[in-house]
Amino acid sequence: MNLDCTTGCPVDETLRLIGGKYKSLILWHLTGSALRHGELQRLIPQATPKMLTQQLRELEGDSLVAREVFPVVPPKVEYSLTELGKSLLPILTAMYNWGADYMQDNGKRVCCSMTAPVAT
Repeated sequence: MNLDCTTGCPVDETLRLIGGKYKSLILWHLTGSALRHGELQRLIPQATPKMLTQQLRELEGDSLVAREVFPVVPPKVEYSLTELGKSLLPILTAMYNWGADYMQDNGKRVCCSMTAPVAT
């Protein structure tokens, strides 16, 4: 067994990709459909427009989100999940379910812009 650890930790890498301030929320909201910046802003009101843009750019740079610009006036831009981004849905669902159970067990009410995942 090679103990040389030069490539890093898988958990650390996953957290690097989805652990940004609003990245998990952005990914979650994009699971259903493509959304425009303003729509994401309404769904995640605690994110400033600048922070939301930064997080979207990082997700795009990591190939988790695709940005499509439509040639219309005024410009229209939509964000959607790539196949790689879609592969994170089981992780995001597990995070939601764990968090909801934790909150319920501790007398807290789930009250956020995310909704429970639909069983498929």
